[in-house]
Amino acid sequence: MGYILLRVFSAFFIFATFFPLVKLDYWWVRIFDYPRLQKFIFILIMIALWLAPFGSAIGLEAYIWSGLLGICAIYLIGKVVPFTILGKKMIETVPYSEEAGIHILVGNVYQYNTNYHKVVSLVQSENPDLIFFVETDKAWENGLSDIEKDYPTQIKLPMDNTYGLLLYTRMEIVRQEINYLIDEEVPSLEIDVKLRNGEIITIYAIHPTPPVPGENETSTERDAEILLVGKKSKENTKPSLVIGDLNDVAWSYTSKLFLKNSEMADPRRGRGLFNTFHAKVPLFRWPLDHIFLSKHFGLASLQVQKAIGSDHFPISIKAVLTPTDNTDTIKANGDEKQEAQEKISRGLDEED
Repeated sequence: MGYILLRVFSAFFIFATFFPLVKLDYWWVRIFDYPRLQKFIFILIMIALWLAPFGSAIGLEAYIWSGLLGICAIYLIGKVVPFTILGKKMIETVPYSEEAGIHILVGNVYQYNTNYHKVVSLVQSENPDLIFFVETDKAWENGLSDIEKDYPTQIKLPMDNTYGLLLYTRMEIVRQEINYLIDEEVPSLEIDVKLRNGEIITIYAIHPTPPVPGENETSTERDAEILLVGKKSKENTKPSLVIGDLNDVAWSYTSKLFLKNSEMADPRRGRGLFNTFHAKVPLFRWPLDHIFLSKHFGLASLQVQKAIGSDHFPISIKAVLTPTDNTDTIKANGDEKQEAQEKISRGLDEED
């Protein structure tokens, strides 16, 4: 019986390792993108079980299974290493400057969470320049009223469908757009903010729909919104950031396609996973909340914040405009540009 279970689990994890290479948008395919590190750990355990203490008892089969699992482990570690200190940094580390920098706090508060005081306390202790919260309804708008005196500029879009947005800042917003890029019930923000030194930067604040059964059977709309915002950022001549709960992990094919087509940078690379979900299930955690930076920025700090009662941890960043571009971006080739445009078109067509 033990051998049978080990064979079944080994076969499943070999399948689960390479199934995400299938370029289908169905949720039951894309869900395998998320637990890369978890799959790696379970595969190492199974290799150990095949080889000791009873590997010799079943001979060649043990070495075949452990060899196949070893290939999976090598593949997975290659995907995860860029998001550890062993990977290459895309963004240089720089000292923080109040004049040329911005301190941003981003969080999915979970609409049905009522720990408003924890979020208010976090804001007051972190004292960021700009705050972006998603899954915010009218109750959350009221629950965060204590921070409004310190953040006179606000964009409030409370909604009951888990796609409400609240943005607060003490900086001047010189331009703002409320967009419904893919879904008429899912808003996003595009704002131009003036830094203390007078420089204008653009912030794209989004929360695309996840591929989950019962809500979105495919990742088409999510991928389209992420890539469409990446396209807008690439065409924008101003320094820009993309922030929010993207409902996608940092190492997915879509995230990499976004980085290539936007030519933005992921501050996680070369620094760590900075997992933000699931806050209440330590075994299943991965990076879902993101802050991507254009080549104009250096990174002073990136931090996952303490729990606020949500299923997500908030994440904060201190980014600084730099006089020289030392960002290591990756660029799309012709096929990747075409693929991104096709994904955007499919998302727009699906909503129509």
